[in-house]
Amino acid sequence: MKIAQQLKAKNIAEYLIYMWQVEDLIRANGCDIDKIRENIISRYPAEEHTALEEWYGNLIEMMRTEGVKENGHLQINRNIIINLTELHGELLASSKYPYYSAAYFKALPFIVELRQKSGKKDEPELETCFEALYGVLLLRLQKKEITTGTAKAIEAISSFISLLANYYEKEKKGELEIE
Repeated sequence: MKIAQQLKAKNIAEYLIYMWQVEDLIRANGCDIDKIRENIISRYPAEEHTALEEWYGNLIEMMRTEGVKENGHLQINRNIIINLTELHGELLASSKYPYYSAAYFKALPFIVELRQKSGKKDEPELETCFEALYGVLLLRLQKKEITTGTAKAIEAISSFISLLANYYEKEKKGELEIE
């Protein structure tokens, strides 16, 4: 919970990936607050247990209500993709951000390839990027090998998403000027 708050304030991309991991942790515990209390919350200091239980309980309820207990993402997380997609379009349309456009076009062939491989051709490009980043995180956590081609794709996608996250933070602070 504190990690989520810190990441949301500092880096929206890291926050989104973290929240996808939280969704998967909740699923791995059967959307059961008792299991989450035992397997996750119990590892934290006792003074944090009540707040964590409320936070996880609210997320579980949202997952049930929104029908994403088995797969998919919470609306709060999908809204981030929507907001980032809007900003992405504005940045591409502006002549003030050529480095952003260059980073995007460098990542684009990998995004197209990933969408073809996944069969999710209608999926938003940014969601494809985040799925790739999250997938590599999972591979690393499992200590599985990451191929050279995947590493190259992730490097381009990561640079692009990092720039987008930085512009998102600037926009939130009112420091971004878009034509």
